[in-house]
Amino acid sequence: MKTKISSSSVFQKFVMGLTGLLLVGFVVTHLSGNLFLLQKEGTLFNAYAHKLESLGPLLYLAEVGLVVFFLTHAVTGIRLAFKARAAKPKKYEGARSKGGNSKWGIASNNMAITGSLLLVFLILHVIHFKFGPGMAEGYVTKLSDGTETRDLHRHVVEQFKQPVIMALYVAVMATLAVHLRHGVWSALQSLGLTRENNSRKLYLIGGALGAVVGIG
Repeated sequence: MKTKISSSSVFQKFVMGLTGLLLVGFVVTHLSGNLFLLQKEGTLFNAYAHKLESLGPLLYLAEVGLVVFFLTHAVTGIRLAFKARAAKPKKYEGARSKGGNSKWGIASNNMAITGSLLLVFLILHVIHFKFGPGMAEGYVTKLSDGTETRDLHRHVVEQFKQPVIMALYVAVMATLAVHLRHGVWSALQSLGLTRENNSRKLYLIGGALGAVVGIG
């Protein structure tokens, strides 16, 4: 019985919706911290990064949790995509929205592609900054209380002065915005929170959130 439930499309969509909203919360929180980069001196951003590192085991626990959420969301999404393709092995001659609460379009039709690109980017992003040059390589700065810490702000600034890196990140953030545009609404629908009277509003909210996060 449990196997049938866990393998059902309804349950998998519920898992997708729940993990998706949790990941949206993470992305918004991550963006809030990254806004400290707008300070030219970098003291606030480095203090923020140092605060996270000082959490020790709690940070590692949170990172493990995020990995679980990301992998669960990605694997479930891939399984659903394969199920949908298996159910419709032949493409229709013409494609259009089925009406009602359907939000057929570029964003909805390419969720598996944008999601896969974001997963690959996430891995590269972690390698790029979390495991980039640190104090041993001379990236050292002092906080307001005199504590020496890694100068992550310097590393970020140096990297984003490179046109290729800048272009890559801009492209990926545009991809994230597109993914969130449909993803937020789809997650709410999977959790049974959309109705005929609020579906359009929630879709617009998802689009606005995607734009804000992408631009941010």
